[in-house]
Amino acid sequence: SLMVRLYSWLVSLHRPEIKLESLKEDIKDFLKTSGWEKKLQNAVYSELNVFPSPCHPAAPPEHMKEPLAYMRKAQGSWEKRILKSLNSMCTELSIPLAQKRPVSEQKELLNKWNEMGTDEPDLSLFRPVYAPKDFLEVLMNLRNPNYENGEQPSFRSHLGLIQVPLKVKDIPELKEDFSELGLNIGQLGIDDSAQVPPEFFENEHVRVGQKVLAEQDSAAAQQYVRQGCPTALRADLWALILNISNQPEDILYYEQLKSNVIQHDLLVDSLIYKDVKLTASNDDYYFVFEDYLYQVLLCFSRDTSVLEHFTYSSATPPKSYIRGKLGMEEYAVFYPPNVNYNSFILSVAPLCFLYHEPSKLYQIFREMYVRFFFRLHSISSHPSGIVSLCLLFETLLQTHLPQLFYHLREIGAQPLRISFKWMVRAFSGYLATDQLLLLWDRILGYNSLEILAVLAAAVFAFRAVNLMEVTSLAAAEAVLADLSTLKVMPLLQIFLFATVT
Repeated sequence: SLMVRLYSWLVSLHRPEIKLESLKEDIKDFLKTSGWEKKLQNAVYSELNVFPSPCHPAAPPEHMKEPLAYMRKAQGSWEKRILKSLNSMCTELSIPLAQKRPVSEQKELLNKWNEMGTDEPDLSLFRPVYAPKDFLEVLMNLRNPNYENGEQPSFRSHLGLIQVPLKVKDIPELKEDFSELGLNIGQLGIDDSAQVPPEFFENEHVRVGQKVLAEQDSAAAQQYVRQGCPTALRADLWALILNISNQPEDILYYEQLKSNVIQHDLLVDSLIYKDVKLTASNDDYYFVFEDYLYQVLLCFSRDTSVLEHFTYSSATPPKSYIRGKLGMEEYAVFYPPNVNYNSFILSVAPLCFLYHEPSKLYQIFREMYVRFFFRLHSISSHPSGIVSLCLLFETLLQTHLPQLFYHLREIGAQPLRISFKWMVRAFSGYLATDQLLLLWDRILGYNSLEILAVLAAAVFAFRAVNLMEVTSLAAAEAVLADLSTLKVMPLLQIFLFATVT
């Protein structure tokens, strides 16, 4: 639509008041008066947030995906393991990876599209492709072949489960990065409690948020949400930061994905059904969104636009071949474009509290996935990757709570074995929903997942007295079994800004 408007404006250049020597300035003025200048700025800002910094011009393309060769190799091995599990399931159940639905089945699915949760297919033979503990075992076995890692412990030894030498931040660096979370700065999640009069912080913060929305400035919105989003403004602010506007063409694209779901049956559809039934259907917060979850995830499994994120992800999309054409590259297809088979449900469910229009909910989730969540399911050296988050969590505990860390290690209750599932699911399903959304505000505000590791360490610090009493992994897990009463922002502030360093 910008090009159409610009073209019609340029067509009028024969008018005497428009001169060639001032064309550049005239175009700038046109963009400003038409409102497109702000839209272009937001689009550029969005791209800068997503794509990595440019590599050295001589660096090979795989370095943009992941600069460390041993990480690329480990990710490749993990992908082969997943595909082997998927293929063996196909063979055992005699089910194809994909097939066209009969016309009668297409009509039935279309009719019950908004009430798929009422369906009760027999999924007892389907099994999850992997569980978080399987992924953790892979991360625990990662080693840098260029790094001397003798059997005997030394002063350089890391006592945790992650044994790769990646640079992670210490508390002074984290304080600097998360400076807006400081004790003397107003925060939603603390300063909006019933004990604090709203005129001290909340009223002014809401007023500023409304002004940010009126300006439609993505960069300003991202800075603003570092102090938290007012509930009434959160959906619009997140959409502004992610540059999602739900235009007619976006709605049409969603309908095309829905049409693909109606026409074709994929093996992963059954895995999605089972995952929703096992997680969201039994969750006190999320069971009401069961139909939304099916719609979003089934469409997501068909969305080839998500393939673009593989240019900056260490992962590689799995390939399959048209029947009878095995090994012939011209008949290779990506199957499915992007599904990693685990923990998707809990990434979508919290968004259902904010967005009730399926196409917009879908776009927000897709953008959250390609910016953040994919890093929790792939092996990489990125600071927001799951390997770095695990190492950051263990380093923070080992440095600032050494007695607790050593005690848990000695009784066979390595802290990461407990906290890994929290981080790999971005705490969804563990925190109360209002607290989870306050946490995700900060993920968007800082364009980083590092705050997940900080919060995990803060939870252990908060429960340290009880944890020092336990004598087994089961007892430690029991102490940390229920996080639903925790308040995120006080925990983060105390751990970051009231910890002696």
